[in-house]
Amino acid sequence: MKGRLLQQVIVIIAAMLLAAPVGAYYRALATTYAEMFETVAGPMAGKNLHLMNAEKFVAAVRKGEKITAVDIRTPGETRFFTANLPGHKSIPLAELFQRHNLDSLPEDGKIVILCKSGTRASAAVAALRHVGFENAYVLKGGFKALASYLGPKEAYEPMGPGTAAR
Repeated sequence: MKGRLLQQVIVIIAAMLLAAPVGAYYRALATTYAEMFETVAGPMAGKNLHLMNAEKFVAAVRKGEKITAVDIRTPGETRFFTANLPGHKSIPLAELFQRHNLDSLPEDGKIVILCKSGTRASAAVAALRHVGFENAYVLKGGFKALASYLGPKEAYEPMGPGTAAR
């Protein structure tokens, strides 16, 4: 009888331990993400996700808007080619959320996050916005889209106010 009762208690405890991960996510954090993404629907979804296409990015830079471009690719990826805008930063994604790097990001103007294709930038911007950087944007399509929009010659020349319009 005692052995059977002990066995039932062990089974119940084991079941509780196995079921614990199901409810283990951080509910309060999930709620804040739900609020952040509630406007991401319909034709405004891209804008509400803070996506900026290459054409709008180039136009804003040429107009002289306050933009800080942040290349989040690895040092190996940025070894030969990266953005060449005034105020540009190169901070690998693995280091972006270190306090000194977050402290170096501006609170005014736009922060445009760049990577090769926009995938890492999308994740980085979602996280940046979640910690308070509402001014963070994704360069949609990344450097690939930027090089495609500008063309092979212009993509590697300095870009800023006063450069030739396309």
